[in-house]
Amino acid sequence: QVQLVESGGGLVQPGGSLRLSCAASGTIFSLNTMSWYRQVPGKQLELVASITSRRSTTYADSVKGRFTISRDNAKNTVYLQMNDLKSEDTGVYSCYVDGRTQPMGPNVGSWGQGTQVTVSS
Repeated sequence: QVQLVESGGGLVQPGGSLRLSCAASGTIFSLNTMSWYRQVPGKQLELVASITSRRSTTYADSVKGRFTISRDNAKNTVYLQMNDLKSEDTGVYSCYVDGRTQPMGPNVGSWGQGTQVTVSS
């Protein structure tokens, strides 16, 4: 099983920056797509950004040009660099990773516990 631990959330002023990290541990054979989601109270869970094993990236329109997702395969870690933060970026950010624990095993998805990001003056 894969465990995910996120860090880097906090309180920041509008226009500021934060860098989120999500480290995977446990029994890992391969990690495929790694993603960041956010949950805002009263709204649907939103896919913020994702990165494939080949480093192909996708972003929500609302964060394009401001957020950058990256991964360090040696550390089994995915990052989300968030710049020019806005109040509407406030929410709980969770990472989601799918991967295999064995060479011929199935792809299994895992969620992190979430980290709060608050953008406020």
